Order: sequence, then structure tokens, then C-alpha cells
Amino acid sequence: MEKRFCIQNSPLLSFLLVLLLFISNCFASSQNDDVDEQVRVRVRVGLVLDLGSVEGKIVRSSVSMALSDFYAIHNDYKTRVSLSVRNSHGEPLLTLASVVDLLKTEGVEAIIGGNSLLEAKLLAELGEKARVPVISLNSPMSLSLSKYTHLIQATHDSASEVKGITSFINGFDWNSVALVYEDDDDWRESMHFMVDHFHENNVHVQSKVGFSVSSSEDSLMDQLRKLKDLGTTVFVVHLSEVLATRLFPCAEKLGLMGEGFAWILTAKSMSSLHESIDDFAKEAMEGVVGFKSYIPMSKELHNFTLRWRKSLPVEEVTRIDITRLSISGVWAHDIGWALASAAEVTRMPNVSSTFLEAITESSFKGLSGDFQLHDKKLLSKKFEIVNMIGSGERMVGFWNSNGSFSNRRHLSSTHDKLETIIWPGGSAQSPKGSSLRESGRKKLRVLVTSSNRFPRLMKVETDPVTNAITIVEGFCIEVFQASIAPFNYEVEYIRWLNGTNYTKLAYALHSQKDKYDAAVGDITITSDRSTYVDFTLPFTEMGLGIVAAKERSMWVFFQPLTPNLWITSAAFFVLTGIIVWLIERAENKEFQGSWPQQIGVVLWFGFSTLVYAHREKLKHNLSRFVVTVWVFAVLILVTSYTATLTSMMTVQQIRFNSNKNYVGHLFGSNIANAALTNSSLRAMRLLGLNTSEDYAQALLNKSVSYIVSEFPYLKILLGEYPGHFLMVKTQSTTNGFGFMFQKGSELVHNVSREIAKLRTSERLNEMERRWFDKQLPYTTDDTSNPITLYRFRGLFMITGVSFAFALAVLLILWLREKWDIVVNSVNLYLSQQLRHFRILFTRTIHPVDVGIRNTNFMM
Repeated sequence: MEKRFCIQNSPLLSFLLVLLLFISNCFASSQNDDVDEQVRVRVRVGLVLDLGSVEGKIVRSSVSMALSDFYAIHNDYKTRVSLSVRNSHGEPLLTLASVVDLLKTEGVEAIIGGNSLLEAKLLAELGEKARVPVISLNSPMSLSLSKYTHLIQATHDSASEVKGITSFINGFDWNSVALVYEDDDDWRESMHFMVDHFHENNVHVQSKVGFSVSSSEDSLMDQLRKLKDLGTTVFVVHLSEVLATRLFPCAEKLGLMGEGFAWILTAKSMSSLHESIDDFAKEAMEGVVGFKSYIPMSKELHNFTLRWRKSLPVEEVTRIDITRLSISGVWAHDIGWALASAAEVTRMPNVSSTFLEAITESSFKGLSGDFQLHDKKLLSKKFEIVNMIGSGERMVGFWNSNGSFSNRRHLSSTHDKLETIIWPGGSAQSPKGSSLRESGRKKLRVLVTSSNRFPRLMKVETDPVTNAITIVEGFCIEVFQASIAPFNYEVEYIRWLNGTNYTKLAYALHSQKDKYDAAVGDITITSDRSTYVDFTLPFTEMGLGIVAAKERSMWVFFQPLTPNLWITSAAFFVLTGIIVWLIERAENKEFQGSWPQQIGVVLWFGFSTLVYAHREKLKHNLSRFVVTVWVFAVLILVTSYTATLTSMMTVQQIRFNSNKNYVGHLFGSNIANAALTNSSLRAMRLLGLNTSEDYAQALLNKSVSYIVSEFPYLKILLGEYPGHFLMVKTQSTTNGFGFMFQKGSELVHNVSREIAKLRTSERLNEMERRWFDKQLPYTTDDTSNPITLYRFRGLFMITGVSFAFALAVLLILWLREKWDIVVNSVNLYLSQQLRHFRILFTRTIHPVDVGIRNTNFMM
């Protein structure tokens, strides 16, 4: 029966055995997984992004998928990179706070974040302090970032891009463009680099227009309207998505998106554009050409993109309309792959590489192509050129890293041209473009200062009936005309009627751009004025000067030496006579006689050494030694006195007494007022003056002790009144005079270059001499100070030691000659002293015996 039971239930038994085996295997497997998780090293990496933006969502999901794919392939690796995500909300300070929190609480070993220049700088500073790699995606290249050794950048090569845009413009024979850029640190530096490259390659920047995110639609329309009035037809746009989607609808309203116009977008602008922009903006961008960082298409990229789109939440895809992976998303994938690989390398036995070194040495085939960092940068040097058509983009060619265009995807040809471009207005005919002279704008409207206070600098006269300007002349005008001459402009001068407040003049030029183009006059370059306008290079000397009247004192000959030095010198003259008299008196009859005669000889001989006119002949070598040393000292004293007296007769030493004296300055000059309130030139009593005649009269009648003003005004005073006044230069606290132009004007660069040419060719100096009548007055900072005893203490020390040596030798010679007499005198003196001592001692010990003996002796 038992046998029958076992046989009948064998299937059940088999099932139970299989189930038991399966459970045991699963248990063993789970135990092994737990063991593996325990032995694996977790490497934490911080990810700080604006998770509310499309770009932030793309980068986060791309890095996460990259790590999942990596560890699916390398399941046996002992390390696991885990992400600690923080939301920066697009705020640099919140980004900084998030990274600090990650470093303190999570102990992250690397940071991914900082897609703006400011964020990259802040994170790079933290990376340097904490010695943690910081990886920035799509932040602009900047020289200010080159000092950070722990910063890794994935971005496009700005130099290659600018060369491509320049070649693109030259290829269509356009020689003039307008730059429309975002006035922000992320965009400004690359824009300046672009302008410099354009100038080097004969592409004229007709105008530069900067916008900010806060710019209103009216401001956009106003600036674009002015570009249209200039006849601009080719535009290079360097804007973020926020501004670009507002700019092009405004341009379309003004008719700038029609036939005959060309718009070129930079790679950074194209990188910020996503498919989430509204249809109205897409339609307005019809015909725009853009440079875009090139990512080679591959099966891996295609498959990853499909999986990436499926991984996104349905509501997310629908709401923001994400259909493709951005360039930052591709770079983020490869960076995630490099981090995982580097984390494993640093944990290998016998490997001493740091995490940063392992990342920079990583090399593999990524979604962006061959991943290899050069100087801690992953640069995209190849660009595809796209044409905005309908709601999408059409590839029309490539810009090769070797400096050529191609319409082949493999980029091997250097001779193929771009495919047909559909320009704004739907035309396939390329726009003709425009140049500065072809635009019809040849008149330059220039505001001129008209105070006429210093007519040699600026003189403006008008017709009393029509108020039309009849005379415009002066040094400033001549320099301006010479600087603008090469550009063939017709200049219309407009008189500035609102006084000498040139900050208001700068604001008027800034706020009334439809009326004025530039301003010329005695206008000092200052920081507050530079916020409204652009200045050229200064065409005058920089700094403030001090002018005072020359004084002619009858006691000036006492001033080269201080009283202490006078007294010490006189004492040494007398001492020299006394020492020579002591040496020569015994043998030289010229040093003998009555006491009045000997005193006269001592004084005469001592002071006669001043002019080397002593008539007494010296017979002793010791006295000749004393005189030789003293004559050497006198020679130094006399030559120093002569040099200082000459300086004082030529240059007056100005003494500033801020509590008692009035100080003159140009009335209404903020520059002079600022200088007179600082620590070095503080004055309590100021007197405002208007003209060079006022300057001269105030100094000559002692109304002011000195005048503080800018060099051009003082040079006119010195030229008109040569020989009456003296200028003492001070520190360069001002930037000189410059010409003002509208912000972004191409003429700033061109006129500055002409000013530099005028300076190097000496033409500027010739103009100064002609207008200022410059007599080249002697100038000094501190050359006429009296000579002090302290400066000559070494000379008198040498002389004193020499005199002491002579006296010592004289004493030795005298002792040698009188040695026997001296010895006998000393012995006699000592014996007398000894006898008196014995008597005194005896009286002290035996006073009675001594008294009796003395009595007996008397009896």
C-alpha cells in the first residue's frame, strides 16, 4: 500500500521538489544581490539644473538614462554613480546654495551644472576650494574661466563658429552687417570677439544693438526701426530663445522679414531654441539661417532618442512638445558615461588617478562622436547650417573645422557649395546686402558743447537771427574732423544749449537717438557717462594738474638748507678753524699773535674754506689732512646747495594749507570737485572760475593759492601766460577727453583707431602746440624740498671722525715731545698726594700722640 502511494503521488512529489529548488535558487540569488550591493561603492554626483526649463528636463533624463545604460552593460563594475538632484530655478545664488548643500550633506564627488557664465564661475570657485570636478554644459567660453583647474566645459568652439559666420558673409559679398545681441555677460563677451574678427576680415559692423530680457516690445520696435532707417539688410542675431521669439515678430511687422533681407543666428541662439516656441514665432522666423553644433547621426543616437522620448511622462511630452534631444542632452549623456567610467577607474587597485584626472583621460565612442577632452574642454568644432522653413529646420550644409563649407554629411569635401537657401520672403535669390556708403546715410549729427569758456578747446558761434551755427573751431573740433575724415561723412553740428553738465549731455544723446549720433567737446570720460554712451580713446592727456603763481622771495637763498643743517655747517666751519689753529699754532707764526688776532684767524680760516680762499700756509701734515677732509665735505655741501637753489629759483614748492587758503577750480566741474574732496587735496574753501582769464587773475591777485583742474584747461593757461605760473602734476585721476557716440556705434572703434594714428604720427602733438601755444613749463612732483641734516648725517659723521682722529694724533705727538716733563710732573703730584694722605691717615688713627708730638716739637 505504501508502494502504491509513492507511485501514485510521484508527479506531486516531483512538483514539490522543483518548487523547492526554484525557491532555494531565488533565495540564493537575492542573497548574492544583497552581497553585491554591499560590496559596491556608491559615488555621488550632484546635478543642479533648472528643472522647470525644457533644457533642464532634457539634461536630467539624459544623464539618468546614460548611467542606466552604462551599468546594464557593465553590471560587474564595483562602483555605482548615483545622482543627487537639486532644482536651481534658474537663479545663480540658488545654484550656489544647492551646491554648498550637496558638498556638505551628500559629500558629492563631482558637480554637473552651471549653464550660464555666472553660474559656471560660482561653481568653479567652489570646485577649486573643495577640489571637486565641476562639469558645465553649454556655458560660454571665456578667458575668465581659464584659471579654474577643476572646471570641465562641454560647449561649442566660438573661434571656429565666428570664422564660419565670417566666411558665410564674405561668400555672399556682404561687407556690412548689424549685430543684434543680448546685453548680458553670457552673450556680451562672445559678441565682442565676433566684432573683432569681423573687423579683421573686412566685415563692417554697421551697428550693434543690445537688448535685455526686460526690454519692452516698444523698445524692440524702436531699435529695429532705426536699423531699418540705416538701410541695414544683413543681421547677425546673438539672442536667447526668450528674446528671439519676441524679436522676429517685431521685425516682421516692420517689413524686415521680407525679400532682400538676411538673418543669421549664432550657435548659442540655435541651441536655446526648442520646438516648444509658439507657431507665430516660427512663422516669423521663416527664411532665417542658423549655425548649429553638429552631432553626427548614428544608429546609437537614433535608438537612444527613441528610448528617451518613450521614457518621458506623456503629460510632459504633450505639455512642452519635446520631440528631439538637444545638443546639451547629447553632451549630458556622454558626460554621464565618462563619470561612470572614471568612478570605476579610480577604485581599481594600483591606480592613483584622481576623479578629475580619470574624467579628463576618458576616451570612448559617444553619442556626440569621439569623446576626448582637450584642455578640460569638450568642444564642438563642426557646425551644420540650417534654414528655418515652415515649422522646422532644413539642413543646407556644414561648416568644416578645417575652414570650408560642404553639403555632404561626411564633411569630406572642401569644394561643394551649400544647398539652396530659402531667404525671408520665400525667395531663393540671395540678398544683395548693404554697405555703409550704400545705405544712403552719410550725414552725422553731432552735438557740440557751446559754453565757449575755453575757446581754444571749443568755440561755437551762431547767427543771432537764425541761430544757425556759423563758427565751430578749437582743438577738440580739429581732432574730431581729422579722426572722422577717412569715413567721408557729412557732419551736421548741433549746439548743446543746456550748460556744462555733460552727464545730461550723455543722457540726451542716449535718449534721443533719432536726433543725435555723437557729441564733441571738452567732455571727460567718466564711468557714469559711459552707462549711456560709448567713448572713443582719449585724445588729451589724462589726469588733474595744480597751477600756482611763481613767487620771487628775497630770502630764497636760505631755503635750500634746513635751519638744523645751517647751524651744523656753521659749527663745523668754526671747528675746522679751531683744530687747524691747535695744530699750527706752535710752529706757524701766521696762527700766533694776540688773542683777538688768533680768534680772527680761527674764524677767517674756517669760513674761507667755503670758497677755497684761505691765504695761510699750512706747515703740518695733520692740519693738511683735516683741511682736505673738510674741503671734500664743503664741496658736497656747495654743489647740493647750488642744485637745490637752482631748482627753487625755477620751480616753486607749493604748500597746501587747506584751512586758510582758497583753491580755484573750473566752475561746475564734477571732476575737480571730486578731486578736492579726497584725502590728498582736501580743501574747505573753494572758488569756482570760468575762463583762463579768471584763472590768471585769481592767481596773480592772490585770490586763490592754487588751481586744480584738468590738464587741457591748465595747458591753455600756461600757454597764454608763459613764465607767470607753474604746474605741478598729480596722479592720473581722470581719463581725459573723448568723443561720445551712440551705444554700439561702429564709429567708436574706427574713430579710436584714427586717434591712435594721430598720436603715433605726432599730428596730435602738433595740434596741441598750435592751439595751446605750449611753452613746456618745467613740471615736478617733489623736486625742490630743502636739504635736511638727516640726509647729510653720513658726511658729517665722516668729518667728525676725521677731526677726532686728528686731535688724537696731536695729543699723542704732544705727549711724546713732553714725555719727561709730564712723567716728572705726574710723579711729583703723586708723591705730594701720598704724603698728604699719610698725614691725614696718621691723624685719624692717633690724634692725641700727634698733638703731644706737635706740642713738644713747638717747645
